[in-house]
Amino acid sequence: MFLKQKKSNNLPGYAGLLLGVCLIIYLFSQIDLEGAIGRILSIGFSSVLILMPFLVLHVVETFAWIKVFPPGITRIPFFPLLRIQLIAETVSMTLPAGVAVGEPLRPYLCNRFIGLPVPESVASVAVRKLMLGAAQGLYTVIGAFAGYGFLQMVSRRVIGFEGLGLLMVISGLAVFLLFMVFLLLLLNGKVAGQIHQFLMLVPFRRVKAWLLEKESGFLDTDQALNSYRGFPSGGRLLAMFYYVLAWFMLTAESYIILSLLGVEISFYQIFAIDIALAMLRSLFFFIPSGLGVQDLGYLLFFQALGIHDFAADGAAFVLLRRFKEVLWYSFGYGVMFLSGVHLGDAQLEGNDES
Repeated sequence: MFLKQKKSNNLPGYAGLLLGVCLIIYLFSQIDLEGAIGRILSIGFSSVLILMPFLVLHVVETFAWIKVFPPGITRIPFFPLLRIQLIAETVSMTLPAGVAVGEPLRPYLCNRFIGLPVPESVASVAVRKLMLGAAQGLYTVIGAFAGYGFLQMVSRRVIGFEGLGLLMVISGLAVFLLFMVFLLLLLNGKVAGQIHQFLMLVPFRRVKAWLLEKESGFLDTDQALNSYRGFPSGGRLLAMFYYVLAWFMLTAESYIILSLLGVEISFYQIFAIDIALAMLRSLFFFIPSGLGVQDLGYLLFFQALGIHDFAADGAAFVLLRRFKEVLWYSFGYGVMFLSGVHLGDAQLEGNDES
């Protein structure tokens, strides 16, 4: 019964993967692959620079994560937490609906590698996720204002109507405010208990029995969340800055790739393109790494911008970004398996405890 339920839960993820593959097939029918390969080969050793922003992103996110642990947790070792960050992010970004697997791994690995209590680790993961979402909203607003004129100019050619710049400003503000409201509600110290009470309404005896066994865990998580109250928020403000900086690494990566390819584009233009496609990717969260969605989006923007031979330059850009992901995620899985971590570890731990 559990296996059937697990398979049914994975269906949206596999559907997203299938959609992504179909979009990639369509993408290859629209690009100049031979020209793209020629441009990639012309870069040479400088292509190593493309790997750097992704590394900086993970380092910055790890510093930010340290800042959002409950105040009672001190002296969190950086490198073990960076290892957890690499493993969890690799799983989240590569598997169908991988967030459902990658995020539960975080508190489990914090307990396994660092010895941190699970409730405090769960609290940090929840706060981290909401702050990362709020940071995306800020990143979107900043990019929308920086590239407002450009977004308005290409709006009709990209989305078929005017107002893309205004749409991005409104979307960014909405995302920021929504995640901040959720964060404030989370930090009232009662959310986990309220979720437990809500789940107890389900009419299944086995589920209720399991929830009763886990009730202390929900209450401990509430206590960990409650510990944020009364402490200065300076650490969380610094974490928000770090998370916005981490989002900026995506734009830095795009600008480096396009500069190496010799494409004439300003930083604010690629900044504006990245915020729009990052928001689009969030809407298609069920597709691993936004496969095909972002790739076609870049081609559409490059065409609207009037980039000469966008079919070759755009294809080279997309291929380099995806190859970078293959390298980094392969490294992430290598770290994972060398650490003795398996995808079902967090769930197996929960089953053993029950």
